[in-house]
Amino acid sequence: MGAEATCTARFRRRTSVGKARLETDVLHFRGDFRLSIPFKQISKIDTRGGALTVTFPEGTASFQLGIAAAKWAKKIQHPPSRLDKLGVKPEWRASAIGVEDNQFLEELKGSVAQLSVGRILKGADAIFFGATKEAELTRLPRLKASLKPNGALWVIRPKGRPEISERAVMAAGKAAGLVDVKVVSFSPTHTAEKFVIPVHQRRSR
Repeated sequence: MGAEATCTARFRRRTSVGKARLETDVLHFRGDFRLSIPFKQISKIDTRGGALTVTFPEGTASFQLGIAAAKWAKKIQHPPSRLDKLGVKPEWRASAIGVEDNQFLEELKGSVAQLSVGRILKGADAIFFGATKEAELTRLPRLKASLKPNGALWVIRPKGRPEISERAVMAAGKAAGLVDVKVVSFSPTHTAEKFVIPVHQRRSR
């Protein structure tokens, strides 16, 4: 989502001006105090007088967001699905390589025109590449060659694993001539980083 606003927040008799940020599944606030409230822990939401008020196990917090309060409440109550976050489209021809999440593969299969698992389609709209070790990232140039000029390469990796850090993934993407444009929480255990071909290179492909 990435919505962000400077606002006044109130929590446990404390008031602070700071920055509120709405991620795909967490509401963050950074000011004189800090809050990170997962959507799944929110038991009640209210919008009144331009304030977004949320109740969660630690108490009730309010954020003075003005006209944006109702919009933020709707996003919290109806968060995007995993496929929404990945930008999946029904007309896609997609490939999944090294992805071991069977639930995701079933979701993807039912949402695109064609899905190849374990084999790379030439001219793919999207390639989902599961990697668990830094050494596997050497495959990125070959995967790039199978993308449509405006296609997307998603690298799916375990969170918090030294064998394949975010820095290593970003460096490998850059070395392959790709640009990183988005990071999403793929699952509780995995992160997905999106890479695309730079615009100035697309005309020559």
